[in-house]
Amino acid sequence: MMKKNYFLKNLQVNPWLESRRGVAGRKGLVIGAYETCTDGEYKLTPEGEKLNGQIQGKLTELLKDSGIKFGKAALYHGICDYYSTVIAGLGLENTGYNETEVLYENRENIRWAAAQGVLMQQNQDVSCVCMDPMGCPEAAAEGSKLANWSYQELRDPENRIPHPDIDLLANCTEGEKEGWFKGCVMADGQNVARTLEDIPANIMTPKFFAEEAIRILCPCGVHVSVRNMKWIEDQRMFAFLNMAKGSCEPPYFLEINYCGGSETDRPVLLIGKGVTFDSGGICLKTCIPQETYTLDMADYRGAMNGAAVVVGTIKSLARLGIPINVVGLIPLFENMPSGSALKPGDVVLTLKGKTIVVEDTDNEGRLALADALAYSEHFQPCLDVTIGNLAPGGKWSLGSGATPVFSSSQIVWDEMKKAGSMTGDRVWRFPLWKQYVDRVRMCKHVDMCNTGKGFPTANSCLAAGFLSEFVPDCDFVHLDTAGTGMKTRGLYAPYLRGGFMTGRPVRTVVQFLINMACPLDSTTKCSK
Repeated sequence: MMKKNYFLKNLQVNPWLESRRGVAGRKGLVIGAYETCTDGEYKLTPEGEKLNGQIQGKLTELLKDSGIKFGKAALYHGICDYYSTVIAGLGLENTGYNETEVLYENRENIRWAAAQGVLMQQNQDVSCVCMDPMGCPEAAAEGSKLANWSYQELRDPENRIPHPDIDLLANCTEGEKEGWFKGCVMADGQNVARTLEDIPANIMTPKFFAEEAIRILCPCGVHVSVRNMKWIEDQRMFAFLNMAKGSCEPPYFLEINYCGGSETDRPVLLIGKGVTFDSGGICLKTCIPQETYTLDMADYRGAMNGAAVVVGTIKSLARLGIPINVVGLIPLFENMPSGSALKPGDVVLTLKGKTIVVEDTDNEGRLALADALAYSEHFQPCLDVTIGNLAPGGKWSLGSGATPVFSSSQIVWDEMKKAGSMTGDRVWRFPLWKQYVDRVRMCKHVDMCNTGKGFPTANSCLAAGFLSEFVPDCDFVHLDTAGTGMKTRGLYAPYLRGGFMTGRPVRTVVQFLINMACPLDSTTKCSK
């Protein structure tokens, strides 16, 4: 079979090229304004008040007729030295944690306002945007940096959306600068995942992903080992290998080591589904979406979103210097139909010694993750975290609102929930009950099946139950990203550009690991 990638041979695409910056020297400004109890009156942020004083209250006069609300913004020209100034609505002042919404609304409002400001400034073709910290520079950095991203490296440079440089206003405090840096790192980690996910599958092969992981992580002091097919065979990861054999692209297995803690600390294992293209195998997916919010086959270039999240997360941890040991494990392969592809009814043997009947070849991710989970025992982990789009059940239930989480530990779930409420990328707990494990064991001639009794109902729970059978002696949590981690459809926050991959839930996983390494009662720098 033909293995050469002629696209790469004839057009060397660098997905990390600098984007167009707008008109040189043209600066923009984004500041925030709160709604008040009086119609037509607004309260500017402290930075906005400083600017308002410099121009003798002109901003206050302009705002009276603006009609801005939360999620909206107004654009003005000719204010001070800025080509364009955007005043973005922050909603009501003094919002905080909303228990019903499981959300720190003050942070999320700032992300929305910062994003709206950046999107409006992009249309002004500015080369630089100065950002108001708006009371939480970390959230302002996240909203602005996420909104400033789009994957457009395959477009004609003249037609690309400008990505201006974004920085905090110069007169901010050291504490604000620290928060801004953390927010930039968190957003950049998610943008790394988004870029990896959006690269077309004829470029983003398993080998290319492995090369990109090395290029992204090694400069941060992270060690990346790339294992080839011979190593995978020697490890007896036959479930993984069998799912990969339908493609002419060879599989790889990545082992990523970030050592931020002491040598005696047991690591957290992040295990990401790395299917660089998922056709469904013999059980072929449809090429055209049947419903408004379903994906077509082309979108399943993003089926490696779990792997992309692992890479983006570890890069963020390394840049922030978080004191924790993390190991990333990523089985990389394509799930393709061919004469050598696995057939429905075939039986495979896992690294753990269990036999599995493959009733649906489109449930490929859980088999590869099963071998990775079994292999994780070598590291004596304190926690195994699996990430990937395994089943649509969570998406049908929650849409894009939250990532379903299956956890064997109440403490782990509480920390994950807290992290999601802080980042605005929320999670919701689904049951990891014994009945779902029993349903994947209901086979007369083998140990397990890759669907489960009663499939496709409760398919997300069955997938998590399946994975739990391969976890070593440690806590376990699974994040199913079918509804949140792939292409944006429907209504999203303005900082997630429609029609592109989301990179979720990088920031939530990073915040979760920060909470583990630096509890809130700690006085260390990373808990601030």
